[in-house]
Amino acid sequence: MKISFIILQLILGLFILLGFVKSDPDPLQDYCVASTENTHNFYINGVPCINPQLAMASHFATSDLSKPGNTRNQFGSNVSLTTMMNLPGLNTLGLAMARLDIAPDGLVPLHSHPRASEVIILLKGSLFVGFVDISNRLFTRQLRPGDSFVFPKGLIHYLYNMDKDEAVLAISGLSSQNPGVQISSIASFTSKPEIPDEVLEKSFKIHGPDLAKIRRNLGG
Repeated sequence: MKISFIILQLILGLFILLGFVKSDPDPLQDYCVASTENTHNFYINGVPCINPQLAMASHFATSDLSKPGNTRNQFGSNVSLTTMMNLPGLNTLGLAMARLDIAPDGLVPLHSHPRASEVIILLKGSLFVGFVDISNRLFTRQLRPGDSFVFPKGLIHYLYNMDKDEAVLAISGLSSQNPGVQISSIASFTSKPEIPDEVLEKSFKIHGPDLAKIRRNLGG
Protein backbone atom coordinates (compact mmCIF):
# COMPACT_ATOMS: atom_id res chain seq x y z
CA MET A 1 0.00 0.00 0.00
CA LYS A 2 2.83 2.35 0.93
CA ILE A 3 4.71 1.57 -2.31
CA SER A 4 1.56 2.22 -4.38
CA PHE A 5 1.13 5.59 -2.65
CA ILE A 6 4.75 6.54 -3.44
CA ILE A 7 4.32 5.53 -7.09
CA LEU A 8 1.12 7.58 -7.28
CA GLN A 9 2.98 10.59 -5.86
CA LEU A 10 5.76 10.18 -8.43
CA ILE A 11 3.26 9.98 -11.31
CA LEU A 12 1.40 13.07 -10.08
CA GLY A 13 4.71 14.88 -9.66
CA LEU A 14 5.67 14.00 -13.23
CA PHE A 15 2.42 15.41 -14.62
CA ILE A 16 2.87 18.59 -12.59
CA LEU A 17 6.46 18.93 -13.90
CA LEU A 18 5.34 18.45 -17.52
CA GLY A 19 2.87 21.25 -17.02
CA PHE A 20 5.75 23.63 -16.37
CA VAL A 21 7.92 22.75 -19.38
CA LYS A 22 5.79 24.00 -22.27
CA SER A 23 7.88 25.92 -24.80
CA ASP A 24 5.85 29.13 -24.76
CA PRO A 25 2.65 29.92 -22.78
CA ASP A 26 -0.62 30.48 -24.60
CA PRO A 27 -1.53 34.17 -25.01
CA LEU A 28 -4.36 35.50 -22.87
CA GLN A 29 -5.46 38.10 -25.39
CA ASP A 30 -5.71 38.52 -29.16
CA TYR A 31 -2.17 39.90 -29.39
CA CYS A 32 0.53 41.53 -27.31
CA VAL A 33 2.58 43.85 -29.52
CA ALA A 34 6.07 44.07 -28.02
CA SER A 35 7.10 47.32 -26.38
CA THR A 36 10.69 47.62 -27.59
CA GLU A 37 11.57 50.88 -25.85
CA ASN A 38 12.92 51.42 -22.33
CA THR A 39 12.97 47.72 -21.46
CA HIS A 40 16.51 47.67 -20.09
CA ASN A 41 15.50 48.77 -16.58
CA PHE A 42 13.68 45.56 -15.70
CA TYR A 43 13.74 41.92 -16.77
CA ILE A 44 10.85 39.55 -17.39
CA ASN A 45 10.42 36.24 -19.21
CA GLY A 46 9.29 37.85 -22.45
CA VAL A 47 8.57 41.39 -23.55
CA PRO A 48 5.89 43.74 -22.15
CA CYS A 49 3.01 44.80 -24.38
CA ILE A 50 1.96 48.20 -25.65
CA ASN A 51 -1.59 49.41 -25.15
CA PRO A 52 -3.71 47.27 -27.54
CA GLN A 53 -5.44 50.44 -28.72
CA LEU A 54 -2.11 51.58 -30.20
CA ALA A 55 -1.57 48.42 -32.27
CA MET A 56 -1.23 48.89 -36.04
CA ALA A 57 -0.98 46.57 -39.03
CA SER A 58 2.72 47.47 -39.36
CA HIS A 59 3.39 45.75 -36.02
CA PHE A 60 2.47 42.43 -37.64
CA ALA A 61 4.52 42.79 -40.85
CA THR A 62 8.19 42.91 -41.79
CA SER A 63 10.22 42.97 -45.00
CA ASP A 64 13.46 41.94 -43.34
CA LEU A 65 13.32 38.39 -44.71
CA SER A 66 13.20 39.73 -48.27
CA LYS A 67 16.82 40.91 -47.93
CA PRO A 68 19.64 38.48 -48.82
CA GLY A 69 22.03 37.76 -45.97
CA ASN A 70 25.81 38.09 -46.12
CA THR A 71 27.34 34.64 -46.59
CA ARG A 72 30.95 35.81 -46.67
CA ASN A 73 31.99 34.17 -43.41
CA GLN A 74 33.79 31.04 -42.24
CA PHE A 75 30.74 28.81 -42.83
CA GLY A 76 29.36 30.42 -46.00
CA SER A 77 25.88 30.88 -44.56
CA ASN A 78 23.61 33.46 -42.99
CA VAL A 79 20.45 33.12 -40.91
CA SER A 80 18.19 36.19 -40.65
CA LEU A 81 15.77 35.73 -37.74
CA THR A 82 12.59 37.64 -36.99
CA THR A 83 12.45 38.96 -33.43
CA MET A 84 10.21 41.27 -31.42
CA MET A 85 12.50 44.12 -32.52
CA ASN A 86 11.67 43.79 -36.23
CA LEU A 87 8.26 42.10 -35.86
CA PRO A 88 6.69 43.23 -32.54
CA GLY A 89 3.44 41.38 -33.25
CA LEU A 90 5.23 38.06 -32.69
CA ASN A 91 5.24 38.67 -28.94
CA THR A 92 3.41 35.88 -27.00
CA LEU A 93 2.47 34.00 -30.20
CA GLY A 94 5.06 31.26 -29.66
CA LEU A 95 6.66 31.37 -33.10
CA ALA A 96 9.49 32.88 -35.11
CA MET A 97 10.63 32.83 -38.73
CA ALA A 98 14.02 32.90 -40.39
CA ARG A 99 15.59 33.30 -43.81
CA LEU A 100 18.53 31.04 -44.64
CA ASP A 101 21.06 32.03 -47.32
CA ILE A 102 23.73 29.41 -47.97
CA ALA A 103 26.51 29.95 -50.51
CA PRO A 104 27.73 27.16 -52.80
CA ASP A 105 29.48 24.57 -50.60
CA GLY A 106 28.24 26.55 -47.59
CA LEU A 107 27.06 25.12 -44.29
CA VAL A 108 24.80 25.96 -41.37
CA PRO A 109 26.96 24.00 -38.90
CA LEU A 110 25.86 21.53 -36.25
CA HIS A 111 23.62 23.40 -33.82
CA SER A 112 20.48 23.10 -31.72
CA HIS A 113 17.53 25.25 -30.65
CA PRO A 114 16.90 24.65 -26.93
CA ARG A 115 13.41 26.17 -26.96
CA ALA A 116 11.94 25.28 -30.36
CA SER A 117 11.25 22.70 -33.03
CA GLU A 118 11.93 23.91 -36.58
CA VAL A 119 10.40 23.29 -39.99
CA ILE A 120 12.32 24.34 -43.09
CA ILE A 121 10.96 24.94 -46.60
CA LEU A 122 13.47 25.03 -49.45
CA LEU A 123 12.73 27.72 -52.04
CA LYS A 124 15.84 27.62 -54.21
CA GLY A 125 18.78 25.28 -54.78
CA SER A 126 19.53 21.84 -53.36
CA LEU A 127 20.01 21.26 -49.64
CA PHE A 128 21.36 18.31 -47.66
CA VAL A 129 19.90 18.33 -44.11
CA GLY A 130 19.93 16.06 -41.10
CA PHE A 131 19.53 15.72 -37.34
CA VAL A 132 20.78 13.26 -34.73
CA ASP A 133 18.50 11.88 -32.00
CA ILE A 134 19.58 10.96 -28.47
CA SER A 135 20.37 7.39 -29.54
CA ASN A 136 22.86 8.85 -32.07
CA ARG A 137 20.68 7.86 -35.03
CA LEU A 138 21.06 10.18 -38.03
CA PHE A 139 17.99 11.25 -40.03
CA THR A 140 19.02 12.89 -43.29
CA ARG A 141 17.46 14.04 -46.55
CA GLN A 142 18.37 15.74 -49.81
CA LEU A 143 15.85 18.55 -50.37
CA ARG A 144 14.71 20.08 -53.65
CA PRO A 145 12.71 23.32 -54.11
CA GLY A 146 9.31 22.95 -52.47
CA ASP A 147 10.47 20.21 -50.07
CA SER A 148 10.12 20.56 -46.29
CA PHE A 149 11.92 18.98 -43.34
CA VAL A 150 11.37 19.09 -39.58
CA PHE A 151 14.04 19.32 -36.85
CA PRO A 152 12.73 18.24 -33.42
CA LYS A 153 13.22 20.57 -30.47
CA GLY A 154 16.67 20.58 -28.89
CA LEU A 155 18.29 18.06 -31.25
CA ILE A 156 21.57 18.77 -33.08
CA HIS A 157 21.08 19.37 -36.80
CA TYR A 158 22.79 20.82 -39.88
CA LEU A 159 22.06 22.21 -43.35
CA TYR A 160 24.65 21.79 -46.11
CA ASN A 161 24.63 23.14 -49.66
CA MET A 162 26.56 20.47 -51.55
CA ASP A 163 26.20 22.30 -54.87
CA LYS A 164 29.42 24.01 -55.97
CA ASP A 165 27.67 26.60 -58.17
CA GLU A 166 24.15 27.50 -56.97
CA ALA A 167 23.26 29.24 -53.71
CA VAL A 168 20.44 28.08 -51.45
CA LEU A 169 17.45 30.08 -50.21
CA ALA A 170 15.15 28.62 -47.57
CA ILE A 171 12.60 29.81 -45.00
CA SER A 172 12.11 28.22 -41.61
CA GLY A 173 9.49 28.45 -38.90
CA LEU A 174 10.26 27.86 -35.22
CA SER A 175 7.89 27.05 -32.38
CA SER A 176 9.09 29.79 -30.01
CA GLN A 177 9.35 33.55 -30.25
CA ASN A 178 12.85 33.14 -28.78
CA PRO A 179 14.13 29.74 -29.98
CA GLY A 180 17.77 30.29 -29.08
CA VAL A 181 20.66 28.72 -30.96
CA GLN A 182 23.83 26.97 -29.81
CA ILE A 183 26.44 26.06 -32.42
CA SER A 184 28.16 22.92 -31.16
CA SER A 185 31.70 23.71 -32.31
CA ILE A 186 31.59 27.35 -31.20
CA ALA A 187 30.18 26.44 -27.78
CA SER A 188 32.80 23.73 -27.28
CA PHE A 189 35.94 25.50 -28.46
CA THR A 190 35.39 29.25 -28.02
CA SER A 191 33.54 29.52 -24.69
CA LYS A 192 34.51 32.31 -22.27
CA PRO A 193 36.20 31.25 -20.05
CA GLU A 194 37.52 28.31 -22.03
CA ILE A 195 36.53 24.73 -21.27
CA PRO A 196 39.66 23.08 -19.80
CA ASP A 197 41.92 21.54 -22.44
CA GLU A 198 41.83 18.17 -20.68
CA VAL A 199 38.03 18.03 -20.98
CA LEU A 200 38.06 18.77 -24.71
CA GLU A 201 40.96 16.44 -25.41
CA LYS A 202 39.21 13.54 -23.69
CA SER A 203 35.79 14.39 -25.13
CA PHE A 204 36.94 14.64 -28.75
CA LYS A 205 39.96 12.33 -28.56
CA ILE A 206 42.34 15.02 -29.80
CA HIS A 207 45.75 16.30 -28.68
CA GLY A 208 47.00 19.71 -27.64
CA PRO A 209 48.22 20.93 -31.08
CA ASP A 210 44.93 19.86 -32.71
CA LEU A 211 42.95 21.61 -29.98
CA ALA A 212 44.88 24.85 -30.45
CA LYS A 213 44.36 24.68 -34.24
CA ILE A 214 40.61 24.13 -33.89
CA ARG A 215 40.28 27.03 -31.47
CA ARG A 216 42.29 29.28 -33.80
CA ASN A 217 40.21 28.28 -36.86
CA LEU A 218 36.98 29.04 -35.01
CA GLY A 219 38.19 32.39 -33.80
CA GLY A 220 38.75 31.36 -30.20
